Amino acid sequence: MPRVLLIEDDPAVREGVQLALRRQGHDVAAVATGEEGLERLWSFRPDVVVLDLMLPGMSGLDVCRRIRSGGQVPIIMATARGDDVDVIVGLEAGADDYVVKPVQARVLEARIRAVLRRIGVPGTDTPRVETHGELTIDRAGLDITLRGEPVALALSEMRLLLTLSASPGQVFSRQQLLEAVWEHSYHGDIRLVDACVKRLRLKMSEPPGAPLYILTVRGFGYRFRAA
Repeated sequence: MPRVLLIEDDPAVREGVQLALRRQGHDVAAVATGEEGLERLWSFRPDVVVLDLMLPGMSGLDVCRRIRSGGQVPIIMATARGDDVDVIVGLEAGADDYVVKPVQARVLEARIRAVLRRIGVPGTDTPRVETHGELTIDRAGLDITLRGEPVALALSEMRLLLTLSASPGQVFSRQQLLEAVWEHSYHGDIRLVDACVKRLRLKMSEPPGAPLYILTVRGFGYRFRAA
């Protein structure tokens, strides 16, 4: 039974979402503050966190950063507004996906199902372990190392890197990456892709303005360059 940690300060929303998720077969722990959420995180050990962006006390952004600094559990951010600034800041803080409140139960369940699926290994003909310059990708073990040091990646970051690196030189549109990594089959929000690329480049120590591996194809998307 998948475990979901719900961090939401509105009692009515918290109760409604909790009930809907339990009906879908999830084991749900629901708390009202970020501080409570961090405490439950270590004891409950959720498979996914649904995190309200606007929380009293410790903000949702701070909670997201704290979770990301200590682990790679998938985070779905819930925001009352779809404003660019709110969404981008949340994604860059480490969220894997987001939904706009009021949250529709079927939309949230679809997002949870997507992040809970096992990471697919794109490119069945690619070697088990491949080396690109100072970057080593173990597709079977899902281990990424840079200059011999492990690189801790969140779920969406790992899937994005595996997808791009499976076909070096191939240009992927943002929509293609959105469908492959986040499994959004509709014309979704490309901000997810751009924010994830930014986080991935940062973790891979890509020089600002001169990336070594993940290259931007202006007006279209991204491609992976085998160094």
